[in-house]
Amino acid sequence: MKTTTKQRILNSPLTKIILGLLLCFTVFILAQQLVGKILDLTTIDKNYRNLIKGIIASSFVILTYILFYSKYEKRKIGEFSSKGILKNILLGVVIGTTLQGLTSLVIYFYGNFRIISVNPFSSIITPFAVAFSVAIFEETLLRGIIFRIVEEKLGSYISLLISAIIFGTVHLLNPDSSVISTICIGIVGFMLGATYIYSRSLWLPIAIHFSWNFVQSGIFGAITSGNEQTSSLFNTNISGTELITGGAFGPEGTIQAVLFWLLVSITFMVLITKQNKLIKPFWKN
Repeated sequence: MKTTTKQRILNSPLTKIILGLLLCFTVFILAQQLVGKILDLTTIDKNYRNLIKGIIASSFVILTYILFYSKYEKRKIGEFSSKGILKNILLGVVIGTTLQGLTSLVIYFYGNFRIISVNPFSSIITPFAVAFSVAIFEETLLRGIIFRIVEEKLGSYISLLISAIIFGTVHLLNPDSSVISTICIGIVGFMLGATYIYSRSLWLPIAIHFSWNFVQSGIFGAITSGNEQTSSLFNTNISGTELITGGAFGPEGTIQAVLFWLLVSITFMVLITKQNKLIKPFWKN
């Protein structure tokens, strides 16, 4: 049966990406605003309001993604499957936390990293909520929609490159970004795409993204991607050469972060190549 122009447009990768991005982005913003206004009418502590708002908005994004693409693409949404979820989340948390710890350890030895004081445990609730919701939102849009659909058409290598460029470019707009920070975040984007190929689950890149940001801002009190500092478990003093500390952009702008993320990227590329998990572009099939 001959397909119509309307069907070709609706089935095109670009249409799938644009509609998915618009829908998930809109749902996330509206959910945050609506839930935020409702919670503002209560006497719940601000930290817990932020946590509840983040959980609900993130849940709506995931639900919207699942419902939309299950109907649109007529398939079961395996990338948000509960199968292997614990394994992927634990692996992601270990990777993100370890890399953040190693990056900070270099600052400690070659710069100045001092813990000045310890704050109440409640101080981590807001940065936890921010890191949690940002990780789910960004990974759903960038890896779940853009990376996945581009990969299906153009193959894994081109999709990894596009993913790296988009992730680095988006963060280039952040305050106090630099060449090093853009390269680092571009490599992170590449690596997160590789982890998705490795697991075919969004839970792994989400967990890596979350744990890196949370440990950085919520535990160590460091600046994250040039954004304003939030509350944290430790009040710290970080100083020294910008190459090692990242300066006003934070640890993501350090040379050691670039090297650590590059090492992880290479490791995952070796694994997915050996396991033959790379997708070929349509013209090679």
